[in-house]
Amino acid sequence: MQLVVEGLYHAFGALTVLDGIDLRAREGEIVAVVGPSGCGKSTLLGLLGGLLRPQRGQIRCEGALPSGSLNPFTFVFQDFALLPWRSVADNVALPLEHHPIAAQERAAMVADALRRTGLSGFAQAYPKQLSGGMRQRVGIARALVVRPAVLLLDEPLSALDGQTRELLIDDFLRLWAESRLTAVYVTHNLDEAVRVADRVLVMSGRPGRIEAEIAIPIAQPDRARHTAELAHWRDELWRAIRDEAARADREMADVG
Repeated sequence: MQLVVEGLYHAFGALTVLDGIDLRAREGEIVAVVGPSGCGKSTLLGLLGGLLRPQRGQIRCEGALPSGSLNPFTFVFQDFALLPWRSVADNVALPLEHHPIAAQERAAMVADALRRTGLSGFAQAYPKQLSGGMRQRVGIARALVVRPAVLLLDEPLSALDGQTRELLIDDFLRLWAESRLTAVYVTHNLDEAVRVADRVLVMSGRPGRIEAEIAIPIAQPDRARHTAELAHWRDELWRAIRDEAARADREMADVG
């Protein structure tokens, strides 16, 4: 299933956050979104996932849902968003509790999501017992358990150290290769964007608009062996975003 956005506009009171956003995430494609701080990236994800209602424009899905999909959209958040009083298995099971699923089937779905994310041995652990990387794996397992059509990721690795981030990128790409989900991946990290995305969309400072689109012409399984090419595309991305980032920084300084 692909995601299509046309003419998206959103404001909070008198503050226009997004203005005329057009994007398309094709079936099985990872689209990264980068832009300066405050440009509306997280607002865009909230609109895509139905957490906010757009004031103008259209968001639609085209094509069939994956077999057994319970939620067309699901989120992976920056801050993990786990319930500390629930075990790993119970956190992963949370989105299933609103569906009429038999207990045995629910347990099997949770077990499968834990297996896919390497968490089978931690099912009864609690979030406080886990590292940051393991907590984010729980967040990914919780997103996958509903078999979504579109995965929405809001800076999912920004709270992690560099080594853990690299491991999670590898894990994410492995999981993506298994299911070929459509994904919209918001990040401020340009290296991360060129590692994971088929295409990178560059947003302007507020009000957010799509200023550029950069396709990464290296197949996902081969990217780890093409560091020089990835560095080139990272530099291209920085050239596309540099002026907007500088303008946004000056505006924040003026406000301060």
